[in-house]
This record gives sequence, C-alpha cells and structure tokens, in this order.
Amino acid sequence: MSSLIKNFVKRVDYDSYEDFKDNFEFNIPDNFNFGFDVVDKYAEIDPEKIALRWTNGDEKHVFTFEDMKKYSNKVANLIKSYGIKSGDKVMITLKNRYEFWFTLVALHKIGAVAIPATHMLKLKDIKFRLEKANVKMVISIDEDDLIADYTQAQKDLDMDITKIVIEKDIEDWHNFDEEMSKMSDEFEREYINDNNDAMIIFFSSGTTGLPKMVEHNYLYPFGHIITAKYWHNVVENGIHHTTADTGWGKAVWGNIYGQWVAGSSVFIYDYERFHGDDFLRRLTEEKVTTFCAPPTIYRLLINEDLSKYNFENLTYVTTAGEPLPEEVSNKFEKITGLRIKEGFGQTETTLAIATFIWLDPKPNSVGKPAPIFDIELLDTEDNIVDVGNEGEITFNVSDGIPPGLFKEYYKDKEKTDKVWYDNHYHCGDTAWKDEDGYFHFVGRNDDIIKSSGYRIGPYEVENALISHKAVLNCAVTGYPDEIRGQIVKATVILTEEYEASEELIKDIQNHVKHVTAPYKYPRKIEFVEEIPETISGKIRRIEIRNKDENL
Repeated sequence: MSSLIKNFVKRVDYDSYEDFKDNFEFNIPDNFNFGFDVVDKYAEIDPEKIALRWTNGDEKHVFTFEDMKKYSNKVANLIKSYGIKSGDKVMITLKNRYEFWFTLVALHKIGAVAIPATHMLKLKDIKFRLEKANVKMVISIDEDDLIADYTQAQKDLDMDITKIVIEKDIEDWHNFDEEMSKMSDEFEREYINDNNDAMIIFFSSGTTGLPKMVEHNYLYPFGHIITAKYWHNVVENGIHHTTADTGWGKAVWGNIYGQWVAGSSVFIYDYERFHGDDFLRRLTEEKVTTFCAPPTIYRLLINEDLSKYNFENLTYVTTAGEPLPEEVSNKFEKITGLRIKEGFGQTETTLAIATFIWLDPKPNSVGKPAPIFDIELLDTEDNIVDVGNEGEITFNVSDGIPPGLFKEYYKDKEKTDKVWYDNHYHCGDTAWKDEDGYFHFVGRNDDIIKSSGYRIGPYEVENALISHKAVLNCAVTGYPDEIRGQIVKATVILTEEYEASEELIKDIQNHVKHVTAPYKYPRKIEFVEEIPETISGKIRRIEIRNKDENL
C-alpha cells in the first residue's frame, strides 16, 4: 500500500459515522505543499503508480506520478522563466486538457496563485477577472473566441500579461508545448510556503450577481481528503471520475487533491459535447470504480438505456451541486443497483455535509456534517433553530478556521464582512435538520419563494415536477404577483414524446398538487428548449427571475 493518507490523518479507518465525527483528526505538517509532499513523494516511493488516465476520444494518455513530477517540473521551469514568482496570479483556462494537472501542480511548487477559469468566458468576464486579480500570466487553450478575447482584454486594460497557448502558434502568444519541451524536468524547491499563504483562487460560479474571488490556502487539499476517502469512497489503486470542468471548484474536489492523497487515480474524459451514451461507454470501458456528477448529469443518464452497460466495476456513486430529485435517484438505483449519495459544499468550503460511507441515504437529504466543521442552523437573529425548523447554514469557527474553509473574498472586505462575523461563516443557504441529525437543503436564501405568507423552496417543487413523465428538466422560481407577492413558476424542458399545451400544463399542475403540498404547485409554467446554467451545472435562477421582472 503506497497511499499517503496515513501521513496526513491520525487515523484512517472508522467503525461508524459517530466514531468518525468524534475522533477524526488531521496530522498537518509545517509548510505543506501538495506538489512536493504528495506528487513528488509518490514519485519517490511508488513512481509507477497511476495518477491520471485521460482521453478526448481520439487520444489516450496514462500518466504515472513519476510523469506528473517531471511534467510539472518542466511547466514550473517554463512559468518561472517568464519571471512568475510566489504570490503572482496565473489564470489557467485549459478545459479538461491534461496540461491542467501539470500546470496546477507546477504553480503550487512555485508558490504562484492558480486561478482556474472556464473556457466559456466572454470578453467582459475575462476583463473582470484579469483586472480584479491583477493576473500576471494566462495559460489557455484556443477555443471559440477565447484567445481573441484574452488578447483584446489585455489591450483594453493595458496590462503586462504573459500569454501561453496550448498546441498552437499564435501571434503574441507563446507555444506551451514547444517551450515546455526545452525545459529541465528537475526543479529545486526555492519557495517555502506558509500553510496560510494563498494557493488557489476561484471566481465563484455566480448564480447571483458578479462572481467573487474565493481564496484558499495551502491546507485546502486537506479538506478534500474527507471528500475523497469518506464520501466518494475512493480506494487504493481505484479509478475515480468526477464530471466537472476545470474552471469550476468541483474539478479539484473530485479529480486531484483528495483522490491522489487517498491513493486513487482519476479518469478524465475531455469531450467536446456531452452525450450520455458515449459518456457511459467511456466510463465503463475505463473500469471507473467511483463516480461523482451533478444531478443534471444523472437526469440525462437515466434517459439512456442503462441496461446496455456493464457496471460491475462501478461500486460507489455520489452527487452535489444541487439537491437530487428522488425520482432520478430511484430510477438510477433500479437499473444499476447503486444508490446515489448526496453531499453539500460551496466554492468557499470543501465537503461540509454529506451522506458519508456509513450513512444510509435519506430522500431529499444531503446527510450529516463533516467532522472538521461545526455546522449550526441560525435564524435571522442568529439563534440556533430547533429540530425541524429552517435556518441558515453557518460554520462556527470559535475554535479556529479548519482546513478547507476559505479565509476571505480576495480584495473585497465588504463582501467578506457580510458573511464572516461573530465567529461564524454565513453561507447564504437555508436548511432544516431532522430528529436523526440529517440535514435537508431548502435553497439559496435568494431562491426561496415567498407566496401569500408561505416560504417555498424551489427544490421540493422541482422534485415533484421531475417525477412527471413529460418533464425532462425544470427550474422553479418566484414570479411577481400583485396579490400574493410571488407565485411559483416552473420553467420546463419536455421529453421528446410531449408537446406543450394548456392540457399538459393542467396535468403537470395537478400532478404536483398530489405529490407535494398543494400550495406549492406552479401557477405559471413556461416550456423552453434550454434552462440557464452555470458551467458547474447549477441552475441560474437569477437569470430567469431577472427576465420575468423586466417583462
């Protein structure tokens, strides 16, 4: 066994959730650096251990930890050759190219701050990020207008930014592959980071308002040991896959930090466009053992003929990002025999609440708190609510900020102070806890619908809607109403077998009235071809609300 997890936790195995909650402890070294203390350590003790399995459908690559050490050293030398040093901000827009893993590890080794970004950014988004973070270098793929927009943004902002592109010769851009090939695969550790130094910054996915810069320190990977080992249930020399774009924090939740520490390799499919049939074929052909995806993906997968695939290697499945409709979970389990286990966290946190490996899943519950977080549900006057009552999810940090919880919104004290006060991080999400200690997610505070004095969470209505045979996908929002303040609106994508009609609207409304409390039914239903989502698969309800308010 070459797993390094035993180096970083005081005890690996637990008999129950209660044992885990009461006795879990990290063993945190000084000056921890994931690049040297995990990647290079594996290269020393088990150089042929598989780190990354990658395909884009045409090419396939398998990288050992020895490979990861050498390539990350080459990239570190390349980045350093352009004057990038510790603390400098480097934006990486690499989709799911394997170069992302080389580059992320390289930046950790140098001490530069990595800023992952989605390839779907437009000029306005790029300018906002470059200026807000004072970016010194961009490393990017060439896709759509990405390179042109980066070039224009730099010109408009008049910033001194080194630009590097993958696999292309483009004027005013350096060629990543060409330059890397000239570099040494040896890299001496010069910068000794403090555990509290900034390591990575995510621009939040922005379901409401402009994205914030979420700064995490060098202990961030520690929080994801819990994500990988005790929720994803990864195993030594297993193969884990999390469906996520590298521009989203979920990619590092599931495809590098905790998985590698726990001894599992990761599988990456860098597809151009998601097709359920093709995706399932890759997943089973690669013999993936543990799998995590947002509910959106599971909704698509259950519409495929799952009986065609051999799931014998797949042992464990999880989901996060939005609550999972019970109907989707039941259909997936019926065909595969696997029960999807939910989890909850944010860009600002690591996995905070989950149906951990010892826990049986409960319908519409995300599970119980991770042992490193003291989770409290507070009312509007910051009092702890009783069991069964709704409250805001907060993190009590009276005993200090644990690994995995962000320190601040970088360069934004005002927004930081709005969520960090009285020794609590207020995360802006509402939930309630049942008598067994399971947490039930209600929604973002901004998403909760207030209609005729009732508080209605969008997810419970969406769960009811998705159980109707005509509904492929949906989003529930509040719609302005003079009498009720708001009414429930459902934005619905229909399955191929159905067409929009007044008769269908009434049928869906009646269905919801029978599945959940009648006052929650959608008084307004709009049929659409697409529902606005973030790159992470979260529904942008604010976009629907803004459109409705401006009608």
